[in-house]
Parts: sequence; structure tokens; C-alpha cells
Amino acid sequence: MTRPIPQVPPASALPTALTVVPVDDPADPRVTDYLALTDVALRRRREPAEGLFIAEGERVIYRALRAGYQPRSVLVSPNRLDAVPTEIGSDVPVYLAGPEIMAQITGFEVHRGALAAMARHPDRDPAELLSWALRVLVLEDLVSHTNLGAIFRSAAGLGMDAILLSPRCADPLYRRSVRVSMGEVFAVPYARLDPWPASLAALTDRGFEALALTPAADATDLAALRPAPDARIAVLLGTEGEGLSVAAQAAATRRVRIPMAAGVDSLNVAATAAIACYALGRPPSPPIG
Repeated sequence: MTRPIPQVPPASALPTALTVVPVDDPADPRVTDYLALTDVALRRRREPAEGLFIAEGERVIYRALRAGYQPRSVLVSPNRLDAVPTEIGSDVPVYLAGPEIMAQITGFEVHRGALAAMARHPDRDPAELLSWALRVLVLEDLVSHTNLGAIFRSAAGLGMDAILLSPRCADPLYRRSVRVSMGEVFAVPYARLDPWPASLAALTDRGFEALALTPAADATDLAALRPAPDARIAVLLGTEGEGLSVAAQAAATRRVRIPMAAGVDSLNVAATAAIACYALGRPPSPPIG
């Protein structure tokens, strides 16, 4: 039995709390923000340049709104219209399109039913983050949006205050990064360090102990570290496969490792980050009451 395709309801049936605009043409210029979402190279160039990013799914859209990001528009299928947060407001167009039209616009089947084009915040100043943060992740040349999103989720859940990125790191606000992080990219402030690696000197200038993660056998066992709760700790993690560059390791205070069982060289960078965050992140606050 073929599942019926939801149709765009007539205007008289649309909710009044939102400004709903039916779209039946994938070439409609009003939905340009959502074109070719699967073209990674295009989106990496376009989204930062135009000051936008795409939030996918109602939960992520809601998280972005809570974090103060302003929506430009929403693209939603008829069967998910009721789930669009009312916080979107009546001044933001909510474009309503059937599944086939959405797929033609975006380049994929939008199983989560809703997408929102959001305005980016201005870039953060790394010096401002380092002025108050106690626990920081520093990422060098991570290109996988999946790994980046997973690291942001670990940082948010395991007591890291901020993340610093080298200039060649992937975009934390790319759709896949946002989705994998479950919206936690909105919870952890981040900034880019440039020039690289010279700007790593700012860590020691601010009193951070910079710990470079490496599988090298002569590095200090991560489990041996017992930083004080108010200690300033920066954990440096390198690109997938190659790890931290020699220059980045040289800028660190010391090199640390996660001991591996025989025959295993190292862990995926996202797994390594999660372990380091658990070992070195600030302890969670006790529950109130």
C-alpha cells in the first residue's frame, strides 16, 4: 500500500500564529536559502559569507531560538507544520511545501520535516573567551562535520567552557555539525585562532596549561593528571588521522596520551575528545534542592 503524500492545505486551514506561505515551485526565489543543501563545498562557501546557517528539525530549531539566533525563514512539510515553534513569530515567513518540492529544493528527503534558515552571530573574539574560561578545547584542522558536532556535544556535557578552532577547521554551524551535536554547538562558545599556530601563545599568556593529545609512548598518561577545579586547562586535539602538527605540539605545555591496548594505535578524535573532557572538564554543579 502506497503511503499518501501530504498535500499543502488551503490558506483558510493554515494556523494564524505563523505567517505561512505555500510554495509549489522549487525554483521560487524565496526559498533560495535552502537550495542544494547536500553540496558541501557550496554551502561551506555560501553560508558564512551570507551570514546564515541551517537548523534541521524542530528540536534543533528550538535550541537555536533559545540561544538567541534570529530566524530568517522556515521551510516545513504540511505534516510537521504544527511542530514549528510559535517563538518563530509572525514576522518570519514559514514556507510550506510538500515532500517532493522540499526534496527538489534541498537535494534530499527532509525526514525531520522542518528546516530553518538562521542568522549567524558575529564572530567571537578568542581573547574574550580566554579571559574567563577555565577549560578549553583547541582543535587543529578538523575537517569532519560529524566529528566536530560530536566534540561540541561532549564539550557541552562534560564541563568544557569554550572551543577554539584553527582557521582550517570545519564550520560548527554547518547543518551536519549542528545535527550531530543535537544543537549543543549553540551552547558552547567558540572562536577561531588566527594566525595559526602563532596564536597558540595566547594560551600560556593567559595562564593556561596547554595539553597536547598524542599517542606517543613518552607522553604523560592522561589519568595521572589531577587539575584543581580552578586551574586553567587547554586540551589540544589534531586533525583526523594525522593528529596534532609538530608546531602545535611544540606550543603546548606538555604532551599527554590515552594508553591503548596492544595493537591499537589511537582512538577516533571525537572519542579522544570525550575522554579528555571527562577527565579534565569542570565537575558538574550539584543539583539544586
